[in-house]
Amino acid sequence: MSSPEAQELNFTPPEYTWKQIHDAIPAHCYERDTLLSVSYVLRDFFFVACLAAIAIFLIPLIESPLLNKLAWISYSFLQGLVFTGLWELAHECGHGALSDYKWVNNALGMWMHSFLLVPYHSWRITHSTHHKTTNNIEADIAFVPDIQEDWQAKRDSRGAFLRALELVEDVPIAVLLELIGHQLIAFPTYILINNFALPRMAVFPWWTRSHFYFGGDGPNFKPSHKKDIIMSDIGIATSAALIWTAVQYLGAWEVMKLYGFPYLWTNHWILTITFLQHTDITLPYYRPASWTFLRGAASAIDRDFGWIGRFLFHGAIETHVLHHHVSRIPFYHAPEASAALRKVMGVHYASDFETPYLWAFWKIRHACRFVVEKDEGSQIYFFDRTRLEEKFGKVE
Repeated sequence: MSSPEAQELNFTPPEYTWKQIHDAIPAHCYERDTLLSVSYVLRDFFFVACLAAIAIFLIPLIESPLLNKLAWISYSFLQGLVFTGLWELAHECGHGALSDYKWVNNALGMWMHSFLLVPYHSWRITHSTHHKTTNNIEADIAFVPDIQEDWQAKRDSRGAFLRALELVEDVPIAVLLELIGHQLIAFPTYILINNFALPRMAVFPWWTRSHFYFGGDGPNFKPSHKKDIIMSDIGIATSAALIWTAVQYLGAWEVMKLYGFPYLWTNHWILTITFLQHTDITLPYYRPASWTFLRGAASAIDRDFGWIGRFLFHGAIETHVLHHHVSRIPFYHAPEASAALRKVMGVHYASDFETPYLWAFWKIRHACRFVVEKDEGSQIYFFDRTRLEEKFGKVE
């Protein structure tokens, strides 16, 4: 099916080369300073400790019930932002981007991701699949949209209860409740059972799709990955044991306030960041025959989240297009390298620095449902614009 709206984009796939990228990015941008990287890790854990100390020693001194609750809400929000920064640093470790030494990257990554209940090596391995297949509509594993025909077939096959829910799916409160549920549990569910699995993975039992499964007969890992997966599982078990110990000493509600609610905020931010890095009305998706690594890398988008994005999230939002081209460049060199890459990419560089970050999330999450083929036989797809323009006006 062809979309007139998509045809109006007059899109042509990028054809720039690796040599052009290599020649454009200054050599020092590839340099990884282990001490500088470690200092950022320690900085973020220092922020965690400071916020926790405020919560433990100062918030209980607030006598007003209302102000006390507001203080705890503020704490969980701020701590969630700092946790997300640690998550992003662990993600950098998974790409070997913080140090020239593999063991340093893995040690730091295990520490940070285990602290956040993410199995470091297991996630690192599956995440590499995303980088190798970005926006390949039949192989990518991160926020892959349905083609219109598949989307319609799924709707038609729904049971009576789910079809009834469709009657209120555009009611703002219903949208908000669905969104909150998704933001809180989607990432842990992905780690546990890979609920975003591609159709080709559906033949595997759900437990073999888990990031904790090391049997070697699942779709995600090879037998050679067994040691790394077991190490990741041990890291999570250690964190779980520490959390359980804290519950015994402090009580479940105190641990929930200190760690649980910030953890839920972190899940929200990671999903939001990842979704907005790879979902936009302007981004193409490809069938395998039309896909190349560089075309996939150019199908990410940079956005702006102000000082939170640059300072606490280490620029993950603002320089993601670069990250998909050269993931080993450390985040502290990414702004300079990204500026150089943009000159090579030209019109193929995708960004939206104007739309407020959370407003962009609401619009795209609410209205981008399925993709349609740009031109019949092109095997290049864009999101259908109809629903977005009905809800929010003409998309330029």
